[in-house]
Amino acid sequence: MHPRRRSLLLLIFALSSAILLLCSSRHISSTQLHTLPNPSTNSIPNFSFTIKLLTFDRLASLRRCLLSLAAADYSGDRADLHIFVDHLPVNASGLVERNLEESHRILEFIDGFGWRHGEKLVHYRTGNAGLQAQWLEAWWPASDDEFAFVVEDDLEVSPLYYKFLKGLILKYYYDKSNYSPLIYGASLQRPRFVAGKHGNKLKVDDDTHLFLYQIVGTWGQLLFPKPWKEFRLWYDIHKAKGLKPILQGMVTTGWYKKMGERIWTPWFVKFIHSKGYYNIYTNFLNERALSVSHRDAGVNYGKSAGPDSNLLQESSLNFKLWEMQPLRNLKWYDFCFREVHPGRIVRNLDELGSVLESMQKQTTVTLISLYQNTEKITRNLLCHLERLDVLNSIFVGNDSEFLLDLSRRGYLVIDSEQFVSSLRDQSLMRHRSSEATRVINEILVKASILYKLSESGYNAWLIDGNIIPISNSFYELPDPSYDIMAANNVEIMFLKSSSSRILGADFVSKVGEAGISLISSSSAPAEHKHFAWIVTKALEGKANVRIHQLDGDMHGVKLSSNTLDGAYSGTSKKWVFWPLSLDINLIQRSLQAMNMWLIDEDLSCTAVICHGK
Repeated sequence: MHPRRRSLLLLIFALSSAILLLCSSRHISSTQLHTLPNPSTNSIPNFSFTIKLLTFDRLASLRRCLLSLAAADYSGDRADLHIFVDHLPVNASGLVERNLEESHRILEFIDGFGWRHGEKLVHYRTGNAGLQAQWLEAWWPASDDEFAFVVEDDLEVSPLYYKFLKGLILKYYYDKSNYSPLIYGASLQRPRFVAGKHGNKLKVDDDTHLFLYQIVGTWGQLLFPKPWKEFRLWYDIHKAKGLKPILQGMVTTGWYKKMGERIWTPWFVKFIHSKGYYNIYTNFLNERALSVSHRDAGVNYGKSAGPDSNLLQESSLNFKLWEMQPLRNLKWYDFCFREVHPGRIVRNLDELGSVLESMQKQTTVTLISLYQNTEKITRNLLCHLERLDVLNSIFVGNDSEFLLDLSRRGYLVIDSEQFVSSLRDQSLMRHRSSEATRVINEILVKASILYKLSESGYNAWLIDGNIIPISNSFYELPDPSYDIMAANNVEIMFLKSSSSRILGADFVSKVGEAGISLISSSSAPAEHKHFAWIVTKALEGKANVRIHQLDGDMHGVKLSSNTLDGAYSGTSKKWVFWPLSLDINLIQRSLQAMNMWLIDEDLSCTAVICHGK
């Protein structure tokens, strides 16, 4: 063969191979994008997935819903179908025969509908139960491996829905590294509104496909067994006491006032709020979702409103639906759709420095001391901080169990017992009685935190847990020219951000030494023996440190064992405080009389307050 011809053939062969390789790689990436994986549950012998379909009087809607469920890809997995048919009212004049005929047509259709994916069970009620009972009585988990997917009859699901939910269960329920007891399930509906802003439209970043949000989604809700059992028992107790699911500031409270016990969501929302639980949501572009509500006329809609979203189909997939990020990478949002960060517990100074970098972009941080504070008093204080929109707060104390609960709810906490053991200078804690050691530890922890805050560029307020700020004017500085401002009679203190350079690196040890001397002194009044007072005494006479006494500026209300010292008016007073020794029942009664007791029987806030637009 001629050399030139052979070279030409080799060149053509090489180009053909390259083209085939390129096409093959493109085909592989496209296949990886759209192929439906089948995650295995073989290692979970008791795994159970049951569809709970709630229906009433909408035969056409029921037909559409069942057909979509039957057409989904279950890849040979067992998926049981339980259909709950609510009885039509038979006491309406002239409608008895028509309603019974409609019920019989629905039952006839269900009986003839084939379900090849598992057991089909039909529950036909003897009387009209209503939507609330349909939901609440649909399921009591037989084990912690049983999952329920609840759909109302005007829903339509994507063929991809089951594979997605199964992968989600394996990732965020069975994978210990991605499990959280705060997650109660997952909703397949498109997230649409901010529940704590009376239904304002919700906005999610386009790149976010999975996130956590507190509100329950009734248009295709997967329920985890443990939280659902907990809710049912909670509901029984609250109903027996005659309580109502009123949560001021929530759109669901408006629904309840309008529809009463016909709906169940206000009850579940109240439960979620009291426990601090979250739901997994999806977010797909072009208003797509794995479950779509056609919003047919019924209990929730007086007339049909049409589909709320576009159904996600395999042919329209332009992203990796099956790729689920680690739980630590997902964003969490509360009822106001404010991002929260559950699980932040600081145990040493290095961790505090890292966490401070992720704080809200504000110049002031409030350090709240929970030493000797009861849980009930602290919960009430949290509601006041939320009302005042005090977001940059750090809680420090030594009740590890309570601090853990606060951290799970998104509060930044410092475990004092672990934090103090990380401090480099332990000499002040040696050879002391247990009570003296406790007080010295508290002093050293507070001093170290405040110094770190100032060093990191934050202004810092320190307030004790027996203080309630009444208005935002509490945080207005009487005179910003001072480095430190503190009160004598109560634990209130302000430290300016630039103070760390003036105070010096020995600030913590000097405050500790002053504390040892002053707490054992018999000449100092007992009410003065607190951290803020000790700091001012430790720095008296230090050059260039400007200290201001706050007592004359704060205009507080003091609760006592006999009476209120000073009349309360919501405009002139800035704070309320009481001695730590005061009886908690008296504190509660006094605060209730002042309309400052903001928690309910679950020790959760009676209102959700969303600031901003």
